[in-house]
Amino acid sequence: MVKAKEGSELFYKYYERWIRIYKEGAIREVTMKKYEITLVWLQKLVPELRLSELNRITYQQLLNDYAVYHERQTTMDFHHQLKAAVLDAVDEGFIDRDQHVKQSLRERRLEKRRLSI
Repeated sequence: MVKAKEGSELFYKYYERWIRIYKEGAIREVTMKKYEITLVWLQKLVPELRLSELNRITYQQLLNDYAVYHERQTTMDFHHQLKAAVLDAVDEGFIDRDQHVKQSLRERRLEKRRLSI
């Protein structure tokens, strides 16, 4: 593997490869489906984001964009699934340092619905 090439890899492609290498066959099918759903959301939200472009700001924006459509706990699950892949990318030298640290998870505000009787 060549680091320069890997750094220019699309983030969602890296994540897809990462789940196939580290998760496929090692986790239950229902858990694997969750990782695959995370992959679909990466393709929707950041289709052009490269590993080399991943930093605190782009990562936080990804979480914020995801949180628009999801509850806080679901957003935390999304973050935790990405966190493992990001840590491995840091360990492999594809990302300069750990970009997920200190990320805040915004809670989507639910509108209170009034029931009319």
